[in-house]
Amino acid sequence: MTDSNLPQGRDSLTEDLQWRGLIQDSTGPDELRALLDGPSATFYVGFDPTAPSLHVGNLMQVVMARRLQLAGHRPLLLVGGATGQIGDPKESAERTLNPPEVIAGWVQRIRDQLSPFVTYAGDNAAQLVNNLEWTGQMSVVEFLRDVGKHFPVNKMLAREVVKARLESGISYTEFSYQLLQANDFFELHRRHGCHLQYGGSDQWGNITAGVDYVRRRGAGPVQAFTTPLVTKSDGTKFGKSETGAVWLDPEMTSPYAFYQFWLNADDRDVTRYLRFFSFRTREELEELEKATAERPQARSAQRALAEELTALVHGEREMAQAVAASQALFGRGALDELSPETLRAALAEAGLVGLDELPDVAGLLKESGLVPSMKEARRVIAEGGAYVNNTRVAEVDATVSRDDLLHGRYLVLRRGKRSFAGVELRG
Repeated sequence: MTDSNLPQGRDSLTEDLQWRGLIQDSTGPDELRALLDGPSATFYVGFDPTAPSLHVGNLMQVVMARRLQLAGHRPLLLVGGATGQIGDPKESAERTLNPPEVIAGWVQRIRDQLSPFVTYAGDNAAQLVNNLEWTGQMSVVEFLRDVGKHFPVNKMLAREVVKARLESGISYTEFSYQLLQANDFFELHRRHGCHLQYGGSDQWGNITAGVDYVRRRGAGPVQAFTTPLVTKSDGTKFGKSETGAVWLDPEMTSPYAFYQFWLNADDRDVTRYLRFFSFRTREELEELEKATAERPQARSAQRALAEELTALVHGEREMAQAVAASQALFGRGALDELSPETLRAALAEAGLVGLDELPDVAGLLKESGLVPSMKEARRVIAEGGAYVNNTRVAEVDATVSRDDLLHGRYLVLRRGKRSFAGVELRG
């Protein structure tokens, strides 16, 4: 698998990753460089099924897998059917343990979700693996003798998240998570010739434990690195929108809402996000960075990021629909060309009100929350600031009929240039 967006002249893979800020820690810079810039190597990255879907917080690792495969390396995408039943320790409190049958369903959903990001054909074909395959077969005695024997407790206690939990309490279940993840690296090295693991910087303790464990078992050498945690410059958590987490599953976060999340990126963050997530060349990204600095109001970097990632996660068609909806809602495109799903998703983001019958336009403006009162609604209409389906309302007592409904059930209301809401006729 190759791609024209890979650095093929000016930068090696390692140099490109470093320029993008994608390598935070590594077990050995020289050894890692030799592995990344050398012939095809097998690497792995893990995803625990703690929810029915991955979210944008996982996107860094998903995109990195694609990036490394495009460079010629072979991905092992591990979905933790075993580790997902235990849970990596959190700093605050114990995780809620989900039933095994629920986790099994999430494993399959996440496996399906990872499929579009890599290719399963060719010399460096990706492979999906589940650590329940080897962990589930081990007895308690085997686990303690073969795995636990190689882990000094003092090193396990030194892990930051463990130290943070010692006073409030941490169960042996979560304390032992590190052993399970370390054993994954050993098993993947033994079974598939895996020589490289990466993950988020919060996983550094688990990852280095795996590198050390492979060595203690007389295997290796193996290497590892971490990517930085993605943050927002305003202090809010990355991966959250006003309506909650931004999921990769289109049923949990619509492609339109996904597109809007990236489109609304802060100017202070967007160039960093482009380096992290985009497959554009260094020259293209530097041009976008320059354009953002010179004309931030044009939001060219945000549009480029939103379009590329929406197409990557949801496909070109959904990306085109999200772009069309973003334009049409503000009067720069045809509303009737949007699919019912895209239109509803867009209106839901803005505020969608369900009604059993249609009042006059003034009543619609009030019911939708665009104005606080009927008096204000009539004033907005009289001043020419009210729109229904992007058509200016000329009469204060104007009404709408079922023939005006988009897809037989929706109306798009707008006040002025930028405030809009939706109405859905129930029944």
